[in-house]
Amino acid sequence: MAEPLLGRVTAFDEERGLGDVVLASGDALRFHSTAISDASRRIAIGTHVVVLRSAAHGGTMEASIVVKLPA
Repeated sequence: MAEPLLGRVTAFDEERGLGDVVLASGDALRFHSTAISDASRRIAIGTHVVVLRSAAHGGTMEASIVVKLPA
């Protein structure tokens, strides 16, 4: 099972539904709005999150689940 990782949203294009999370380790992961756990499909830049990393197309990794942390 995947390990939960802490990160922060550094980019989000609401129109395309694509965003980026930088993990505490410094690694970056892309995510799609459908991965946001509260089903809002929106997230503010700077939001602290917990993510699960999984394999994506082309051998890359992505954030497959994005959980917003309370401010």
